[in-house]
Amino acid sequence: MVEQHLVRVHRSEENLPRAEQLAYRIAAVAADPVEVAPEVTEMVINRIIDNASVALASLNRAPVVAARAQAGSHPVSANGSGAAVFGVDAPTSPEWAAWANGVAVRELDYHDTFLAADYSHPGDNIPPILAVAQHTGASGRDLVRGIATGYEIQVNLVKAICLHEHKIDHVAHLGPSAAAGLGTLLGLAPDTIFHAVGQALHTTTATRQSRKGEISTWKAHAPAFAGKMAVEAVDRAMRGQTSPTPIYEGEDGVIAWLLDGPDARYEVPLPAPNEQKRAILDTYTKEHSAEYQAQAWIDLARRLHGAHPELADPATVRSILIHTSHHTHYVIGSGANDPQKYDPTASRETLDHSIPYIFTVALQDGRWHHVDSYAATRAARPDTVALWQKVTTVEDPEWTRRYHSLDIAEKAFGGRVEITLADGSVLTDEIAVADAHPLGARPFTREQYVDKLRTLADGVVEDAELERFLSAVERLPELESGSLGQLNILARDGYINPAAAPLGLF
Repeated sequence: MVEQHLVRVHRSEENLPRAEQLAYRIAAVAADPVEVAPEVTEMVINRIIDNASVALASLNRAPVVAARAQAGSHPVSANGSGAAVFGVDAPTSPEWAAWANGVAVRELDYHDTFLAADYSHPGDNIPPILAVAQHTGASGRDLVRGIATGYEIQVNLVKAICLHEHKIDHVAHLGPSAAAGLGTLLGLAPDTIFHAVGQALHTTTATRQSRKGEISTWKAHAPAFAGKMAVEAVDRAMRGQTSPTPIYEGEDGVIAWLLDGPDARYEVPLPAPNEQKRAILDTYTKEHSAEYQAQAWIDLARRLHGAHPELADPATVRSILIHTSHHTHYVIGSGANDPQKYDPTASRETLDHSIPYIFTVALQDGRWHHVDSYAATRAARPDTVALWQKVTTVEDPEWTRRYHSLDIAEKAFGGRVEITLADGSVLTDEIAVADAHPLGARPFTREQYVDKLRTLADGVVEDAELERFLSAVERLPELESGSLGQLNILARDGYINPAAAPLGLF
């Protein structure tokens, strides 16, 4: 059973009891000793595999190289064994491993997603929780429980509280969820988790300029920073340090000044006591390396490429109009009014948030590749630029309604495309969800997660090392305390060049 927790702003003199504060309700969920369902455990394993896939594919990308170099500058901290960094055999302090691995997981925008009132990549919870689990010698069962909590809290916050409307970056839900997951992992008391959640939220609220206009490398760092802050918040809370209270409901708190204001009302769904944490089952991963709202459009473009190859020629097309949801139109569509979304010299991070570019390339190529589709030479191809400029988006109220629907059977992230040809005829088609979505044409199962790993690890990891990792992760619930280092994957000899790391302060 799910309980709806009413959240509103309280004046200081109202003295809202701690037990009624959202941060404490989150802490109580995290501290609940309820067991994890087998199907949830299986999905946790899938998402650890998924994170490893996309991290390996990004090991030599500049943000990951820089973050790994920073992490390598910090020795293993006291009171633990340290945590592993993807690709290398050099443990470091857990908060820095969370940082480096968080950047690696997020860099390609290629792992799981959940969309509702706000947006999220709940797989971002895994790097900090795994890093602390390795450092503290936790077991596989402990790790599963911690990750299940991280997903539960983030998904339920995303269902209830919209951040983007107020231009607050979505990682503001990640700090509290990761802190809660760490509380479950470590078996902390509710009061300790409460203060960790409050501190994590307080330190991870930032504007969405990181996802606007010319998108920078910070897009990959933002969730890693939230994970690192969660680790540090837990450390401080364990040492008895307290948080701003009430962090959500206070008259100078997050809701009053950063979100809907003093008159705001939210209802946050949270599991009742002894209720299993199943929110991870509501999430979905990506088949393609692009913003999630682009997933279905890539699949539709591939389908159109096969049925109408003539559409690849800009001379045959007068215009392409994409009818879609509010979010797709205003964030990654022409409604954003970002000229960078039509700029062939734009950064990869910007092109990854441009549905006009993504739809064009997928329509012309009939495929999407995490490297080739973003190459500078690919973006600058004259026929691509010509067709790209003919693609615009518009919000369709019905697709917006379906986007926000709580009914999984009708919730949709696609839309309808109208392609007007040079002769004036019109071709239309539509798609509701991506092929890899649980309700899509080819839903992802364990087989597809493993295939994704093998594809992205090709040339990066030796076959024996990949098989060793898969054997370990698929036995996750049975892994004993102190053995979670098996969940790291080492790159093949010579793949990572330590000398290529940029120098900084540390």
